[in-house]
Amino acid sequence: MFDALAQLLVFDLLGLEPASQVGAALHFFVMDLVKIFVMLVLIIYLMGLLRALLSAEKVRDYVRGKPKWLARSAAVGLGAVTPFCSCSSVPLFIGFVEAGIPLGVTFSFLIASPMINEVAVVLLIGILGWKLTLMYVAAGLTVAYVGGVVMEKFRPERWVEGYVWKIQMGQMQLAEPDTSLRGRHRYAWGEVREILRRLWKWVVAGIAVGALFHGYVPQDWVSQHLGGASNWLAVPAAVLLGVPLYSNAAGVIPVAEAMLGKGVAIGTTLAFMMSIAALSLPEMIILRKVIQWPALALFAGVLATAFTLVGWGFNLFA
Repeated sequence: MFDALAQLLVFDLLGLEPASQVGAALHFFVMDLVKIFVMLVLIIYLMGLLRALLSAEKVRDYVRGKPKWLARSAAVGLGAVTPFCSCSSVPLFIGFVEAGIPLGVTFSFLIASPMINEVAVVLLIGILGWKLTLMYVAAGLTVAYVGGVVMEKFRPERWVEGYVWKIQMGQMQLAEPDTSLRGRHRYAWGEVREILRRLWKWVVAGIAVGALFHGYVPQDWVSQHLGGASNWLAVPAAVLLGVPLYSNAAGVIPVAEAMLGKGVAIGTTLAFMMSIAALSLPEMIILRKVIQWPALALFAGVLATAFTLVGWGFNLFA
C-alpha cells in the first residue's frame, strides 16, 4: 500500500523516472514517511493503552530492593519497554540514586532505555524483518546488562556529582490514575501527541538521510568501503560516525534500511544504530550534569567497545 502510494505520487503524478537518482530518493522518502508515521501512531496508541499506569517513579520503585542480578535484569527489561529517551537521563539518574539502587544497575537502565523500545522493535519488524530485529534486541539487552556490570567494577560512585547525593526526592503522593477505558484512551492519545512532538523532526531527518543515501550513494562505493563483512575498520568507523549525530532508535531505522539496501554489512549497520541511539554527543552532554568526566569517558568507552564487538560478531556470523 505504501509503495503503491509513493509510486503514484512520485512516478505517475510528478513524472520522475524510477531509475533516476532523484526519483529513487523521493520514492524512498515518501514511502517511508507515510509508512513510519502510520505505524508510529498505531503502535504508540496501543502501547499507551497498556502503559497508562507506568511511570518513571514506578520503574524506580520496582527495581529498588531487589537482589543485584534481579535488579539489573529488571532494569534492562524495563528500559527496553519504557519510552524514556536520553533527555530523561538526569531525573531518572537522580531518582535511582535517591532510591539506593546501585549505579551499575542504573547504568544498565540508561543504556537499554534509549536503544530499545517497542516502537523501534515494531518498526524494525515491519521494515527490516524479524531476524534483524531479534539480533538488534538481543545485542542491545546484552550490551545493557554487561555494560552495567563493567561500569560497576570501576566504582563509579566516586565520580557522581556531589549535589546528586544531597537530593532527597521523598515519596510523593501521586494522584490515582484514571483506569477506565476513557481515561486510558486520553492517556494513550496524549502519549501519541507527546512522543510524536518529540520524535517527528528526528524521524523526518532520518528518512531524508536514508533517501539521499538510497538515491545518490553509488552501490560500488558502498560495496568497496562499507559492504564487506571482512572490512574490520568499517565497524568502529560507523560507531564514531554515530557519536556526533542525535536521534533515537525510531529515527535511525530509515537510515539503516537504506544502508542495508545498498549492501552495508549487518554488523556495521547495527553498530551505527546503537551508537546514534545510546552514545550520541547530546546524551553525553546531558549525563555530564550528574557524573564527572572520568565516569563519562568510561561510559562512552564501554559502549563504543561493546558496539564495535557486536558489529564484528554479527559481520563474522551473519
